[in-house]
Amino acid sequence: MDAGKFEVAFSPSAQRKMEELEVDTALRLARDIKAYLETSPFPLGKTRIKRMTGFHPPLYRLRSGDFRAYYRIQPAADRPSSGPAKVSGIVVMLEITHKKDSEKILRKIR
Repeated sequence: MDAGKFEVAFSPSAQRKMEELEVDTALRLARDIKAYLETSPFPLGKTRIKRMTGFHPPLYRLRSGDFRAYYRIQPAADRPSSGPAKVSGIVVMLEITHKKDSEKILRKIR
């Protein structure tokens, strides 16, 4: 599943959080999401991406400044047939939070 491009989809709560962020912070996070998650959302030596332990299905975290974006990866086979054919998988953005609130969010996701 590593080859190809990934599509990024936001949950309603992650979308709301992106809209609530200051413009500069939201732009930085959007750039990081595009740069890291659309090409390779797996933690292959990239220090900004981490696979969280103790979660099934696997949960990943992208670090962007003082904010953390938590996501899961779905294979493209789970996608309805109306989308682009060249997508390797879907990165589902579950939550976006300030680093100080990460523990609370992780308990909620678990």
